Amino acid sequence: MKALLVYAHPNLKSFNHAVLEAVKEEFAAAGVAFDVRDLYALSMDPVLKAEDFLAIREGKPLADVAEEQRFVKEADLLVVIHPVWWFSLPAILKGWIDRVFSAGFAYAYGKNGPEGLLKGKKVAIFSTTGGSEKDYDTYGFKGAIRTAVDNGIFGFCGMEVILHHFMHAVPAVSQEEREAMLVQVRHLVREQLLSA
Repeated sequence: MKALLVYAHPNLKSFNHAVLEAVKEEFAAAGVAFDVRDLYALSMDPVLKAEDFLAIREGKPLADVAEEQRFVKEADLLVVIHPVWWFSLPAILKGWIDRVFSAGFAYAYGKNGPEGLLKGKKVAIFSTTGGSEKDYDTYGFKGAIRTAVDNGIFGFCGMEVILHHFMHAVPAVSQEEREAMLVQVRHLVREQLLSA
């Protein structure tokens, strides 16, 4: 198995970065090959532009997009680590998806409708929130995010989301609670991702 870790947080001292480090350590300990794409560290422009559409139409993605598509193509498992901002993905992550998961690479429209072209690939998502689990459940935010992201992006492209784990109220909980969250992340990696 080869994994691709897509990380979207600007602060290297954030809890999201601690999640990334935990996942990396578990994969390394298990001998799993992986690449990390730190979206804030990349020089890639996440803004979808007119030239992207022209390149897609010609079947020749721009060089920076082709590079990211190569990472996706080589991976069996995509691990996405991100904060939830405004009940959605950070703009940089959404922009990366907009450009990389393009028509002809991630999906195509045939006579029977849309077809996902990334079949056989699995996805695990680790999302941190500022809001409490109670609020997310009460107002349906988790369900909305899963519908939009798990089904609307990855499922649409033929990928199987095997895990979407939310860690709630991260800025408000104690350090001990954050440490417990990291223990759970490590457990999920060992129990669900390494056997994927």
